[in-house]
Amino acid sequence: MFRSPLDQFMIDVISPIWVPVFGDISLTNAALYLILSTSFFIFSFYFVMRTANLLPFRFQIIVEDLYKIVLEMVKQQLGRGGLAFFPIIYYVFGFLIFSNLFGLFPFSFTPTSHVIMNFTLALAFNLSFIFWGFFYHGLKFLKLFVPAGSPAFLLPLIVVIEVLSYLIRTFSLSIRLFANMMAGHTLLFILASFVVAFYNAKFYILSLFPFIMVLAVFGLEIGIAMLQAYVFAILLCIYYNDSLHPSH
Repeated sequence: MFRSPLDQFMIDVISPIWVPVFGDISLTNAALYLILSTSFFIFSFYFVMRTANLLPFRFQIIVEDLYKIVLEMVKQQLGRGGLAFFPIIYYVFGFLIFSNLFGLFPFSFTPTSHVIMNFTLALAFNLSFIFWGFFYHGLKFLKLFVPAGSPAFLLPLIVVIEVLSYLIRTFSLSIRLFANMMAGHTLLFILASFVVAFYNAKFYILSLFPFIMVLAVFGLEIGIAMLQAYVFAILLCIYYNDSLHPSH
């Protein structure tokens, strides 16, 4: 039972595991929900692929629509040359949706409410973008940091600003997702605690108002969970496009 709004973000050890070579690899609630998010996404896609009908059922429609959304996103941002990276973008999109939605269940855990998880994911992608930029273009990739037509006397300052803005991408990706998830779940806990407090005090009518607000915020959080996954995925596409076309 959570006693404060921040208890839901605590990382707890479920099963302690110690391996002599690797050290502490205990199973935590964070690791468990990361595994669940990945498993549910893979299972849902596999289930639809195995049971797909010409006349689609509801769950098939949802999965196919999400697939089309990400596919069109990749085509628009990267062109057909970037379709090789569609599987990883689609996986991240689906993984983030399940990770965000799992946290809406009572007494569950939201992996994306921890900035370190988001930071690790964003950093891995941004390092890969730098790698692919140099792989495709060599040193010409550095043109990304030199806008065309810039005055020569301003170039040192502009290059520093461009490099810093590129490095900040990792932080902006991770903090945006973390802040939205943590703020929304904290608000839900506070509103729900008002419902319980009014009900325990036998103010049954008054407890209806925060209960209605809980339902409204819950619906909003479902939308935000999907929107943040979409924003993360489309920003990855935009950043990868810089690796494909580094010149301004």
